[in-house]
Amino acid sequence: MKKLQVQLKEVSKALAKLTKQVDKIAAQVKTLEKPVKKSVKKAAPKKKAVKKAAPAKKAPKATAKKAASKAATVLDTVFDVIKRSRKGTSIASLKEKTNLNPRQLSNALYKLSTRGKIAAVSRGIYKKK
Repeated sequence: MKKLQVQLKEVSKALAKLTKQVDKIAAQVKTLEKPVKKSVKKAAPKKKAVKKAAPAKKAPKATAKKAASKAATVLDTVFDVIKRSRKGTSIASLKEKTNLNPRQLSNALYKLSTRGKIAAVSRGIYKKK
């Protein structure tokens, strides 16, 4: 029992020395950080305000719809297939109709479900909300 007490005292002394060393190192780090921050502030030149160009005019609605239909995203294609089915669509039919790899399809289903556009009717079958 006495040996254990002696060992505990030695450990506590060693820990006390370590904490003092850590405090010294922390103080040195603080002194090194302060000049670096000041020199960076002095060296940075002031930027003048730049006027932004006028926004471009929007295209007519008919052309905007055509452009949107041409650039259909993966989410759009998956959602369109699910939206067309009444009882829900299985993953196998989604793979066939969209020609996506399993990873893309899984990611699209996850994103659509988190956005609240689709819901899982049962395992592997998805339906529009």
